Amino acid sequence: MYCRRVDTLIRRDALARFGHALSDATRTQILLSLREAPAYPSDLAERIGVSRQILSNHLACLRGCGLVVAVPEGRRSRYELADARIGRALDDLTGLVLAVDPACCPDSATQECC
Repeated sequence: MYCRRVDTLIRRDALARFGHALSDATRTQILLSLREAPAYPSDLAERIGVSRQILSNHLACLRGCGLVVAVPEGRRSRYELADARIGRALDDLTGLVLAVDPACCPDSATQECC
């Protein structure tokens, strides 16, 4: 009984962290980019179109959520997904087709739903 409860809590926490990461468009772009290949922060910032400071803040959040890792390479760090299954989960999620209620989410790319 105890193991089952702990397992449920761990899964719930992992899903909450993943949901938190995906709740921000910049973090989502970072994850999708890293799904393709590992990258350096300066390259990610340029590719996504944000400042290095903004990217750094989002990378810190993603590291804290356990979704990305920094791999030291000399004086630089290369970022990659913490687990290959994250990339597969992103593939599954991007394959979804959602029926969105326009009254609830008039512009889901820029506004939060009700």
